[in-house]
Amino acid sequence: MKKIILVTGGAGYIGSHTIIELLNAGYDVIALDDFSNSTPEVYNRIFTITGKKVKHVDFNLCNRPAVIEFFKNHKDIEGVIHFAASKSVPESVHQPGKYYYNNINSLLNIIDACLQFNVRNLIFSSSCSVYGDISSLPVKEDTPLGQATSPYAHTKQIGEMMIRDYCTAYPDFNSVALRYFNPVGAHVSGLNGELPLNAPANLAPVMVNVANGKTNELVVFGTDYDTRDGSCIRDYVHVSDIAVAHLKALEYLMQQKNKLNYDVFNLGTGNGVSVLEAIASFEKVNGIKINYRMGPRRAGDVVAIYSDTTKSKNILGWVPKLTLDDMMRSAWIWSKQLSKENNPA
Repeated sequence: MKKIILVTGGAGYIGSHTIIELLNAGYDVIALDDFSNSTPEVYNRIFTITGKKVKHVDFNLCNRPAVIEFFKNHKDIEGVIHFAASKSVPESVHQPGKYYYNNINSLLNIIDACLQFNVRNLIFSSSCSVYGDISSLPVKEDTPLGQATSPYAHTKQIGEMMIRDYCTAYPDFNSVALRYFNPVGAHVSGLNGELPLNAPANLAPVMVNVANGKTNELVVFGTDYDTRDGSCIRDYVHVSDIAVAHLKALEYLMQQKNKLNYDVFNLGTGNGVSVLEAIASFEKVNGIKINYRMGPRRAGDVVAIYSDTTKSKNILGWVPKLTLDDMMRSAWIWSKQLSKENNPA
């Protein structure tokens, strides 16, 4: 009998790519979404890619009684991957209440339901933003966490602390927090990629919108940072590589390979790339000039951050395989696929 994995936020960018990896590895998946920044159409894309249908439910994870009732009716769940969260740094600066309410309550309800119904394996979608604005690079998992530069980042810090405390109190409850750096790109098929309903804040989808004429220009936020070209430095990693890491982390727990019942892992390439360098890669591989201008710094942005991924390699056996050029090429292929769907001949 196939093992059933619950994925919250499965219609989202990383969630949908992770579901593809889970299905291809032989798992059954149930997904919960409130579709506040995604669409059920994603599950049709997953079916086209994998040939497998995903049971998915329109669901508010902040509704505690509903979460408990759902787990009561699905006692065959063996693991949970929790993606569901509000995730825009700029929006969190302007709407902190939305982020504290949604991100913390949803996680709290999931953990309590897991404990009540004996689901002992939880993978948490965390972020490199938990490190704050730090001067020691690359960051390792034991790098002390700095002050969060946005409410979004603070909710991820709080989420990690919550899970750690629960794992301390319940030694048979196992969890891994995966600290993503900057996910980019689309599935190799070109049939699934980033498709936020709200205005995108991340670099790659903004570049794509400029390239296809949906947006007039890209603003590079910050020209005077202490970096090699004055723009922010990030660690871009292909979304499909991140999806594979979730599968590896889940199996690490389910196969009881973990020595600790709570652990954290960085998911990045270990390479710091500036915003201007990322734009240059997109222009090179796709043969398109991006109309961009240099603008002021943006609230909530850290200057530079990139990862040391030694731990995820040694313990999870995870090594990212796709390059920055692969990320930028696949993002554009995905955009052209969307244009074809929206404007059939």
